[in-house]
Amino acid sequence: EVQLQASGGGLVQPGESLRLSCLVFGSNVNDRTIGWFRQAPGKEREGVSCIDSSSGGTWYADSVKGRFAISRDKLRNTVYLQMNSLKFEDTAVYNCAASTRAGCSRSASRYGNWGQGTLVTVSS
Repeated sequence: EVQLQASGGGLVQPGESLRLSCLVFGSNVNDRTIGWFRQAPGKEREGVSCIDSSSGGTWYADSVKGRFAISRDKLRNTVYLQMNSLKFEDTAVYNCAASTRAGCSRSASRYGNWGQGTLVTVSS
């Protein structure tokens, strides 16, 4: 069974950076398409970024493009989400998810395994 452990959230000020980690258990990280999602209070869950299993291609939501970067470390079996220039509206619970299907998708239904979420709070 594939399990994921998201970590790295915290409280930061606008303009600062955080790096989230998604440790994958039960599968090689390169064999899964990994997506990052977030859910802010009172809002629906939205896809933030994704890295494709086969090609390593990436996708970003328009709201984070140019500020966030997704990467994976095969040795550590971990996918990272580097978040720079954080804004108030980035405040949310961030979660990583794994899909056996190649190709990035912003649709949560494509992902069958989810981590527990990590809270990111951007506040002055």
